[in-house]
Amino acid sequence: MFHVNGWTFTWVVTAAGGTHVCLRKVVPAEVYDACNRERITHLCAAPTILIGVANAPEDLRRQARHGVKVLTAGAPPAAATIERVEGELGWEITHIYGLTETSPFISICEPLPEHDKLSSAARANLKARQGVGLIGTGELRVVDQDGHDVPADGKTLGEIVARGNVIMKGYYKDPQATEAAIQDGWFHSGDAAVVHPDGYAEIHDRIKDVIVSGGENISSVEVEGALLRHPSVLEVAVVGLPDEKWG
Repeated sequence: MFHVNGWTFTWVVTAAGGTHVCLRKVVPAEVYDACNRERITHLCAAPTILIGVANAPEDLRRQARHGVKVLTAGAPPAAATIERVEGELGWEITHIYGLTETSPFISICEPLPEHDKLSSAARANLKARQGVGLIGTGELRVVDQDGHDVPADGKTLGEIVARGNVIMKGYYKDPQATEAAIQDGWFHSGDAAVVHPDGYAEIHDRIKDVIVSGGENISSVEVEGALLRHPSVLEVAVVGLPDEKWG
């Protein structure tokens, strides 16, 4: 409830007269049991929780209640996880993105009608993106070091910036951090992303964590996504290490 308070579900479900079903601990078997017993319609889950649910014993997955609408955020979800949850469980995932400083959400990977014609793998790749600005967000851009919008080529790396009434005024009693984060009225997220031709943004890394090898930028998120498709890999975190030759 601490996290979903920020996601506003604590308030929205109550306002709609819905029922909250809360677990004391994230145990995949209990998640499945609650979904079936309480006829759950909506579920908020960070990608780590989805990984646990998606890799639960087969008998649990076979008995999963279909049609649960899942909202995931907190970290970039891997396409492999999305594909498994949607394909095997019959759940529908919507990926949203934001930060504490943005109250919190500023973008949504809104599904488009043409996505229905794609393969499950291609659709999962799209759903792993951070998407487009929410209608109530304000403005969302991906910019280069000079503050110019990066081309929508799916390759050029920039930083996600935002401005609008949902953005914080500043960090509490920390003017230096505030000045570094908010420049020319734009909040700088610190997330390195590209923009695809359809206008959907996709995070590749935190800017300070981008791996540079021999002058080439490497997306840790992309490498993690590839490794997660291996059946023997449950979870993975990719980090860069200093190298005498490659930097």
